[in-house]
Amino acid sequence: MMMVSDDCLVECKIDDSDEEQVNTPPPPPEFASKASTPAPKDPTPPTNSPSPAPTRPVNRDPHGINQHLKVEVRDVLAEPATPHSIDGVWTYSLVGFEKTRIWTYRCLSLLFAVPLAFLCGLFLAVLACLRVWFLVPCIQLSNTFLPCLRSLVICAVNVFISPFCMSLALCCTQISISLSNKDLDRKRDKDTV
Repeated sequence: MMMVSDDCLVECKIDDSDEEQVNTPPPPPEFASKASTPAPKDPTPPTNSPSPAPTRPVNRDPHGINQHLKVEVRDVLAEPATPHSIDGVWTYSLVGFEKTRIWTYRCLSLLFAVPLAFLCGLFLAVLACLRVWFLVPCIQLSNTFLPCLRSLVICAVNVFISPFCMSLALCCTQISISLSNKDLDRKRDKDTV
């Protein structure tokens, strides 16, 4: 087998500026050439001036809260296959429907959006304040003090209520009731009279 020396190898310079540059690892030292390899060129920016990208409309309902309000004309108005109105009537009806729907919403939102948003913000702020400054501290305090209070209540029950209930139970265990048929017959006779 014959080995080719590095002097016989020719280095070819390939410039593919349109394609991505792939970073390949260097060859092992036994196959590397002694000549220095040129550094890769920085990609050149395109010569034509970029046109401004069209702005995408802002998604005002990112969580899909109002999916049920996406009503289009075809969801409300439709003509069957055979009876058709005049094309102009149909076209103006669709335009009238859309414009009325859009402008009525815009006018109503102009009147009510800011005051209702203010009220919603006020309501949520009151709820947040009550939760932060009243509800959560009360829960945390009760979780802190309930074990102490529980031990006090158990002590009071064991000292005052438990002996009274035990003595009452002992008194009641001595009571016995016995009924005989004579007593039942007398009771029936009294009830019948």
